[in-house]
This record gives sequence, structure tokens and C-alpha cells, in this order.
Amino acid sequence: MPTPTDPVQPAHDLRHHGDAEVRDAGAGLTDLAVNVRAGTPPAWLKDRIAASLDDLAAYPDPRAAREAVAVRHGLPAGRVLLTAGAAEAFVLMARAFPARRPVIVHPQFTEPEAALRAAGHRVERVLLDVRDGFRLGPGAVPEDADLVVVGNPTNPTSVLHPAEDLARLARPGRVLVVDEAFMDAVPGERESLAGHTGLPGLVVLRSLTKTWGLAGLRIGYVLAEPDRIAALERAQPLWPVSGPALAAAEACSAPTALAEAAHAAHRVAADRAHLLARLAEFTGLEVCEPAAGPFLLIRLAGADAVRERLRARGFVVRRGDTFPGLGPDWLRLAVRDRATTDRFAESLAKALAEG
Repeated sequence: MPTPTDPVQPAHDLRHHGDAEVRDAGAGLTDLAVNVRAGTPPAWLKDRIAASLDDLAAYPDPRAAREAVAVRHGLPAGRVLLTAGAAEAFVLMARAFPARRPVIVHPQFTEPEAALRAAGHRVERVLLDVRDGFRLGPGAVPEDADLVVVGNPTNPTSVLHPAEDLARLARPGRVLVVDEAFMDAVPGERESLAGHTGLPGLVVLRSLTKTWGLAGLRIGYVLAEPDRIAALERAQPLWPVSGPALAAAEACSAPTALAEAAHAAHRVAADRAHLLARLAEFTGLEVCEPAAGPFLLIRLAGADAVRERLRARGFVVRRGDTFPGLGPDWLRLAVRDRATTDRFAESLAKALAEG
């Protein structure tokens, strides 16, 4: 059973993310470290963003994009807040939500903890166990935790927690934050809580960065009760989301875009299955399964050295030791097309042989 850790930490580099690995790697390398879908943004989305540049002289008006996101989830607009990426939402929550005992379920994206600590909170960690497949069991979260953050599907484990298990964490007096940044990469978005309105204190975060390739534009949103949306909005600066980002949010919420995203999710699932099959060829390599996200978490002895040898062979992968609950033997691999996976498998075989 996972137990909360002492709030006096951290020993991990919470501000290290996959983009740093790519920046430090140099040009001409294949990126398996960043979880943004390859080949994005699509041409039609680029056109919509480019068309919005004609309105740059005007202050951005979020109403149309907010309504589009609300319709996409079957919610009133008062339950939606657009943000400069999901990362801004974590900062807003750390500032706007008073928390006596905030708890982060790890391993997961480290920015929520970093934002809470930067705002002066003493953060506790619930560390999930690899022997349980990094799954969240009943009773793992302390009863008196009044702010709980969990990813679904979780980065970096690729675990998809059942929605009913997460729903059991909701209760009066607690803010339950579910980070669904990768949920649109799950076919059917099964286990999503995005459209639920009956759970007290539920806050769902979404990102348009991963599926649509908009990391440089910074666009995401929060779904929550109107009073919590209002509290977050008060913590925002004026005009926090740019006009081009608002145009992207509106475009990506349209039915045709949702259909394209659904198709992409099935394609990612097929590509992930191919990557799993290739990784199964290697002895001494363990994969965290079942996986639901556009990435896989693997463990192998000497992973740090393997990562460097892979870089020398043209592939950048994400180190795992910056995630609380993981160590130097863990790596995260972004799912790519089959041809890229086959090239990676060949390079991995050579990197392992060199060791």
C-alpha cells in the first residue's frame, strides 16, 4: 500500500522536462523524449492560426473559444477556463486554492508539485508501487488531504486509472485535480471525468499541446465548478491567452477536429502496440503495462548509459530519474510511427550490445 512521504523534500529535479533533453541533444536527432504527436500541427490548423494574425491589434476575447470548449464537453461556459497551457493552470491552482494538506500522486508530471512548492505549500507525495503496476489502490490517499493531484493517463507511467476509482477520491472539502493532458490520445477517451458535474471539488485539466502540436502556442483549459473557475480567473493576469491560441482552441473543439483526434488516437494505439512488440524482443527490459498513453515507461539496468549511447546513435529518450518514485534505471519513450520504431529498435539493440 502506498504511503505518503514526508513533505520536506525534494531530491528530484521537478523542473526537468523532455524538451530539455531535445534542446541539449543538438540537431538531426530523432525525438522520443517529447510527447507531442509527430507531424503536427496539421495544415488546416496552421491556416486557422495564421488567419488570426490579422486581429493581433485587438486584445484577445476568449468568449468564442470558451463556448466552443464548453460545447465540446457538454458543459456551460461558466465551467471552463482557458489557460496558457496546462502548466499555467497548475500555477493558478497553487495560488488560488488554499490547501492545508496537498498531496501529489507520483510518479506523475512534476509541474503540479513544483508550482505548489513555489507558492509556499508543503507538499506530500503518495508514491505508487511498480509491483502494483503504478495503480492507485483504495486508501492510498490520506483521508484529510484537501488537495489531491493525479494524472490520467499518467505521465510517465502510461497508466489509465478507472474513472470510478478516481471518482471515489472526490468529497466535500477536497479539491480533486485530474490531469487529463493525454486523455484525447486514448481511443474513446474512456475513463475521462471531463464531462462530470456531480463530483464535489472536481477539477479537470486538458491540454491541446500533445495531439495538435501546439507546445509553442501554449493553450489548455480547466473544467470545474463555476466558483472554482472564478477563483482561478481572479488569479490570472489580464489577457493570459493570446488571440492565435484562442483561435486554435476554437478550431480544435469543432466536430471535424474531434473526429480527426479520435482517428489519431487509434493510430497511436496501433503504433504503441508495434513499439511494445519490438521491445518484447529484448531480455532484461521491463515495460510498464498495460499502457494507454502516447508513450511507454521502460526499466533496464544501466539505463543512464544506454540513453547516452542511444543519443550517439541518433535517438533522444526521456530520462526517468527526475520523476519522484522512479530511479536511474527508468526511461520514457514517445510512441512514433512504425518505421521510426523499427529504426529505434535496431539502435537500441546496438546500444545494449555496446554495454
